[in-house]
Amino acid sequence: MTEPTAPGIRTVSHDLPVSAEFQAFMERDWAATPLPGDLRLPVAALTAARRERLSARFPGERIVVPAGELRVRSNDMDHRFRPHSAYAWLTGLTGEEQAGHVLVLEPDGPRRHEAVLHVRPRSPRSGDAFYRDRRYGEFWVGRRPDLGEAERMTGIRCVALDDPGQLPPGREPAGDPELAAVLSELRLVKDAWEVGQLQLAVDHTVAGFEDVVRALPRALDHPRGERWIEGVFGLRARAEGNGPGYETIAASGAHACVLHWIRNDGRLNRDELLLLDAGVETDTLYTADITRTLPLSGRFSPVQRQVYDLVLAAQEAGIAALRPGARFRDFHRAAMRVIAEGLAEWGVLKSAEGDFHRRYTLCSSGHMLGLDVHDCAQARADAYLDGVLEAGQVLTVEPGLYLQPDDETLPPELRGIGVRIEDDLVITAEGARLMSGALPRTPDAIESWMGELLEG
Repeated sequence: MTEPTAPGIRTVSHDLPVSAEFQAFMERDWAATPLPGDLRLPVAALTAARRERLSARFPGERIVVPAGELRVRSNDMDHRFRPHSAYAWLTGLTGEEQAGHVLVLEPDGPRRHEAVLHVRPRSPRSGDAFYRDRRYGEFWVGRRPDLGEAERMTGIRCVALDDPGQLPPGREPAGDPELAAVLSELRLVKDAWEVGQLQLAVDHTVAGFEDVVRALPRALDHPRGERWIEGVFGLRARAEGNGPGYETIAASGAHACVLHWIRNDGRLNRDELLLLDAGVETDTLYTADITRTLPLSGRFSPVQRQVYDLVLAAQEAGIAALRPGARFRDFHRAAMRVIAEGLAEWGVLKSAEGDFHRRYTLCSSGHMLGLDVHDCAQARADAYLDGVLEAGQVLTVEPGLYLQPDDETLPPELRGIGVRIEDDLVITAEGARLMSGALPRTPDAIESWMGELLEG
């Protein structure tokens, strides 16, 4: 069992002391191992322009953007590290070795800044940190770039990180709502490279959904089939990218009425639906976010199809409302109008007017997408929720109906059915492009797609 001692050093409570002779032996006869090839990150030219845009918003002020620190999961074991999205966007650095690193924009005259990266350099072959430091030592967690390599990767001047507490004071996103808002707002419109990364995330996610359908026979036989589904998708996400962009929702039956069901410990029933909400995050940390609701038997029952058709009609209305200049909330309003009218036609609501439909929909119908699954969430309302859509923005459209199993306002046959359909779209000059169109959405197409995958 390990226990933390000095900052950054973890020792083993039953370790023997290291002799001077052993220490000298460990410090000698190591070959040079420079990182091979051209180290320049493909996104480095774009990150320079991003930093210039941020610089222009805060002339003469020091800006401090930390990557974040490791967080303990249990005792001496840390969570897997993912850099803060603003840090990744400004530097292009996305690896686990970025824990503790800090980007500082130092004022350089009244109208510009110099970017300086404070990084933990590669472990030297002197001292014992490289083989005894269980949190940062190279022999424990892998090689880090040295300062020169980090500079070639990013095009940013790099200095050794000694103690984050000794960094000069400045504005940091944590505790500075204005800076956090600006960093979100600068990311609202994606450049072509970002859209390409998001399309890659979507394509890998489509493959993950196909994997899930192929795995359904085994999942149906397992007492925790939802976990089997989660694991199958997670394999694709880790094989093709950094992992899932968020906790996978694999919700069967009435679990689909819990919007963020991530326990995923339920059995699958052939007579019920599976709501799968999942997304692959690329190695560059851009994530997809797609939901499909699938009949576990391979065929929708009449009542399942009834609910699905209404949600699909709502999604189609929402997608049709997407175009540059439209209000962000327009697509949600269009989708909810269809839902309300449908519930009134079923006799669940007395009228489509008012907001009574919200009992069965619970949440909004979409959000921005990018480095975060709920991207740009710190943006001010006038730039996002109450703003207008622009070409280059990427978002989801995801209406749903969540008909709770204990809701006595519903006829018994509808209770316990949850349906969400979610797709990723990029706003274009003409309207919107469906990025996730490779996954079928209509009931007939879903049944045909599932049949082909299961037969194959």
